[in-house]
Amino acid sequence: MRNLTYKMMKKIIMLMLLALPIQLCAQDNTWEKPEEEETPEAQEKVNPDAKYLRGAVTMKDGQVVFTTHIAAPGKSASQIYDIIHQYMKKMLGEKNQIKSVMALEDKANGKVGVALTEWLVFKSSFIALDRTQLRYVLQADCHDGSADVTMSRISYIYGDQKDQQRYKAEEWITDKEAVNKKNTKLLPLSGKFRRKTIDRKDYLFNKLETLLK
Repeated sequence: MRNLTYKMMKKIIMLMLLALPIQLCAQDNTWEKPEEEETPEAQEKVNPDAKYLRGAVTMKDGQVVFTTHIAAPGKSASQIYDIIHQYMKKMLGEKNQIKSVMALEDKANGKVGVALTEWLVFKSSFIALDRTQLRYVLQADCHDGSADVTMSRISYIYGDQKDQQRYKAEEWITDKEAVNKKNTKLLPLSGKFRRKTIDRKDYLFNKLETLLK
């Protein structure tokens, strides 16, 4: 009886030892699993300056000029003029405005524009306020069903009254002056002017487009 039990135990142990390598092999199969490929988004980090790099500031006849064509189907040139004129007049009373005036009111020819001097804030905190005066002309040419809007004559006054720096857009926020040679980032000082000017332009163009829908 003891011999039988011993033989059975020996067989069980042998079977267990034979099965052990199989289990180990089955567990050590990571090489069989294909590596998970990273998505393009994960492989490439988002560049916060991407929308502000080369081509974001447009030139016309040597001047920095931003333009946009806004479709307004179903609206007459007169209706479009009234909408834009009303918004421009509203802009004059905004808190960020310094010395801003209506510069052009010609409803007969569908032309309306404002000459603006306003605060453009880079950074504001309890201990510091970094901002510049932004000067520009915003003009719209109104047609039946559309409007062509232009932002031009852009310049800046930066610093306090004792140490003011004056810059023209053409010498300060162009691709050459504000973007590094590799076209990967904005330069520290002029770059912040370029970024905020583009943001302001985008806001105004988008606002007018929304009003004309």
